[in-house]
Parts: sequence; structure tokens; C-alpha cells
Amino acid sequence: MRKSVEIIPAILPKDFAELTDKVGLIKGFAKTVQIDICDGQFVPNATWPYKKRDDSFEKIIHEDEGMPEWKDLNYEFDLMVNRPEEVVTDWVSAGAMRVIVHAEARGNVSEAIALLRDRAEIGIALNIETPISIIEPYADQIQFVQCMGIDNIGFQHQQFDEKVIAKVREVKAKFPHLPVSVDGGVSLESAPKLIAAGANRLVVGSAIFNDENPIDAIQRFKRL
Repeated sequence: MRKSVEIIPAILPKDFAELTDKVGLIKGFAKTVQIDICDGQFVPNATWPYKKRDDSFEKIIHEDEGMPEWKDLNYEFDLMVNRPEEVVTDWVSAGAMRVIVHAEARGNVSEAIALLRDRAEIGIALNIETPISIIEPYADQIQFVQCMGIDNIGFQHQQFDEKVIAKVREVKAKFPHLPVSVDGGVSLESAPKLIAAGANRLVVGSAIFNDENPIDAIQRFKRL
């Protein structure tokens, strides 16, 4: 695999215990992990900290505790939430290196980006059918674009949509200065096509954590 392509394990945690367990599995074999945060409104699914309310998130944002293995891992948070402007600073407080806001979210995406400026790397995620023109007002304010590779976002085990390959090419042609991540349906079969299209980062969930040996799965992706 080209050195410029990063493999980022993705965790869709039902609770903090699952997040902790899965982070422990990939510690030392990935430099960044993506945590998918779903509010049950922007997408039907809800994850930690929305699904199972406890005090773990409050402790983290008040710095009484840290994210699991925070000294050894970079965290990016994919915020599949409405009104992102109301919560983005909490995720910065939680230790975000990168925060991803979805272009289709209800609320004020511009304000969310403004609140993140100079505090974390900012990404905008686009659904497959969302035109890339929506990026234009933010192109000089964000650091990367995340193209969703599935239609039913917020869930794992979803079928890869080949249309995202053309989407990656389109984004790279229009905004060559912006790295492109692909999230959803990334497998050993789809990854080479995405790399050829110009993807810089591949966000991988099921293909890593459903493998009998997640570390071997990560290494197979890195060898592509």
C-alpha cells in the first residue's frame, strides 16, 4: 500500500465498555481510531454516549478520565448528529485530533466548523447522493473530506456502494488540496479501487473487528 494511505479502524460503540475493549484490540497497530457517534436522530441508530447514558462521557469532557489508551492513539470522532454546533466543543474536550461533521445534518454546520477552527482537524462527510458543491463554502476552512461508501450510514455490515469510487475522483479533481477519507463498506475487495481513485485514508469497521484476528486484518489492509 502507498505510504500516503492510512488505515483507520472504526468503532461504532453501543457503550463505553465496548469502545474500551475494541480500542484495546488495535492499540499499537493503528495510529488513529475513528469513533462513530450517532444521536438516534440524524441516523436511526444511537451509540455511546447517546444510547446508554452513564457518567463516562461527562468524566472525559471534564478531564476526570481520558479516552481509552489516549496516550498511544489519536482519536477522530465522526459526529452523525443533528445540531453539531451544540456538541463539537465537547468532543474537542474529549481529546479529538479530528472531528467530522456531516454536511446533511440539521443545525448550523458553519457554526460547528467555526467552533472547531484551530482546535482540531475538521472534516466534512458527504453521503453518496450529496453533490460535492456543498463543500465549496467550507473548502478553505476544513482539512479533509470524508466520502460515505454506504447508503445506510450509522450502521456497520452494510453493502459497499460502487458510486463512491467516482465520488472520490470527483472530490480529488475539484479540491486537490484536501485529503479524502472513505468510510463505509471498505473491504479488501473495495480498498484497491478506492486507493486507485485517490483515497488518502480508509476507515474500516466490520472488516477489522469481525475478523477472528483484528490485528491480522489491519496488516492485510496495510499490505494492499
